[in-house]
Amino acid sequence: MKILVAMDSLKGSLSSMEANEAIREGFLNLNSDFVVETVPVADGGEGTVEALVYATGGNFIETVVTGPIGQPVNARYGILGDGVTAVVEVAEACGLPLLSQDERNPLLTTTFGVGELILDAIDKGCHEIIIGLGGSATNDAGVGMLQALGYRFLNREGNNVGLGGGELSHIVKIDVEDVPEQIRNVSFRVACDVSNPLYGETGAAYIYGPQKGATPEMVQQLDEGLKHFAAVVFDQIGLDLQKISGAGAAGGLGAAFAGFLGAGLESGVKLILNQARLNEKLQGVDLVITGEGKLDGQTSMGKAPAGIAQLGKQNGIPAIVLAGDISDGNPTLHESGITSYFTIVGGPVNLEKAMQPEVTRENLRRTAEQLGRVLKAFMVPVTTRGQN
Repeated sequence: MKILVAMDSLKGSLSSMEANEAIREGFLNLNSDFVVETVPVADGGEGTVEALVYATGGNFIETVVTGPIGQPVNARYGILGDGVTAVVEVAEACGLPLLSQDERNPLLTTTFGVGELILDAIDKGCHEIIIGLGGSATNDAGVGMLQALGYRFLNREGNNVGLGGGELSHIVKIDVEDVPEQIRNVSFRVACDVSNPLYGETGAAYIYGPQKGATPEMVQQLDEGLKHFAAVVFDQIGLDLQKISGAGAAGGLGAAFAGFLGAGLESGVKLILNQARLNEKLQGVDLVITGEGKLDGQTSMGKAPAGIAQLGKQNGIPAIVLAGDISDGNPTLHESGITSYFTIVGGPVNLEKAMQPEVTRENLRRTAEQLGRVLKAFMVPVTTRGQN
């Protein structure tokens, strides 16, 4: 039997690759006749760079960029196996984990480092760039990133505005004369699974600002800044940022990528699975094992396990999902293509203990071995693959 293991990362515990290897070990410890192949996956958030670099035989690049409050940070991105496509997670340059609780203030935080990562990739010969949104500590509408790329945003005195979401309300003019031609020739694809507008009650500030450290007063100020910025863009460029679905993603980075850089905002899981050539890797496979840390109603709405299960279903291959927490599982999971799902937790345990890497690794290994025992005892002939 040929089994393809494609686990998403179990955030805070194991990476996609580590989870895959634990499951592979569990199957092969039981029966060396199993053919177990693995492919790292992600949904456009944390783990996207690692998944795509390993899936395509690419390379990791490390560099120092401007962090969310102006401090230098070590950041990593990937260049895929084709040598011309880079993959960047914005959180590497402006993510919440880079700041302490006391440092989180979206009036001050900037996406400038994201632009620096993009420039570094271009300098290394990349002309296609995949962006993973998510986990940002910012609410600057991507202005910081655009400043790093050569865009100028001027205040009433004709000077460049500073960094951070609090500067948006000071912008009165946009100057694009210094934007290098090479920036205009890059093709951007953005993994984005939210549809929030740039501003308003469902916009970047009101929905995501509080988790980035914004008080109610800050949220109102940030939202007014986003609205002002959108008005300036519309007056001077004729572009209505508010009409872009997903413009509010990552504190408005969605607006910057789609509006200024011509990026397409795409389903994260579809983009990543396509780049990883998962459909090709499913050929000849009898069973798919996938999963994530917590399985719930959100899984069927754009998460990696559902996307993988859907591809499996299209190819007549059953998909089993493993997760640490399945308490919120519901029928929509089966409708998305998931054949069955199981928890890897063996008994009552607190969350901190359950998420320890060595515990998670052993739980995955043990669960895979038990699944292997069932498969070995009731081996399903290939000719019945995909039947319910």
